Amino acid sequence: MDVAASVENRVKWIKNLLESAGAKGIVYGNSGGKDCTLVGALCKRATDNVLGVIMPCQSSQNYGSDRDDAIAAGERFGIRQIQIDLSDTKEALTKALGERLSEDAAGEHNVKMAGVNINPRLRMITLYALGQARGYLVAGTGNLDETTLGYFTKWGDGACDFNPISDLTVGEVYEHLIYLGAPENIVSKAPSAGLYQGQTDEDELGIKYADVDAYLRGGSVSEEIAKKIERANASTAHKRRMPLTFYEMK
Repeated sequence: MDVAASVENRVKWIKNLLESAGAKGIVYGNSGGKDCTLVGALCKRATDNVLGVIMPCQSSQNYGSDRDDAIAAGERFGIRQIQIDLSDTKEALTKALGERLSEDAAGEHNVKMAGVNINPRLRMITLYALGQARGYLVAGTGNLDETTLGYFTKWGDGACDFNPISDLTVGEVYEHLIYLGAPENIVSKAPSAGLYQGQTDEDELGIKYADVDAYLRGGSVSEEIAKKIERANASTAHKRRMPLTFYEMK
């Protein structure tokens, strides 16, 4: 991949989007990770009106390394950052749900994940509120590996107005970050959604991003890995389309 040309084309595309939408700028969630760092850098090249939002939500990791890296990324690329702590908001919602969350539940794992996925959904509510108030578009930050595996929260981090990196594998995201001069700590740390302390994407998925990259780009992977990717893709198909309507089913 010609990374320099890729960056130029993506920036031009973002500029055109802003103009066609009549938007004044862009807002995105900044977790201090690789994907949001790249999205922020690309958006900043397209417009000065970019707002990064750091949104800790209960996880101690959010208040430590994630926050430090998010601030470092904002400073490196000259992007204004604000912090909105959603911990009390989640606590209030969880309290309101109470026992209803586990009532007639389909297992303890489902209850746990329902609680975990509140975090990204609260974050997207926050971004859209800020974006609408300012006349900004909300930028998505999911890469091709995550989209293929369905490794994102429906109506959470999967929601956005546009996504400038959705076609890039994890390896290609890193290539772009290095080209743009992203902070080394962001490039070198293990990918994590930061949903809870110690969480990493690859441990949770049980698969290496390098294998997903190879599968997506026609490289060699074992039959076991290929089937695992295909099962994940099939079981999460509903996340990659708009809701079904009665008319479609007729």
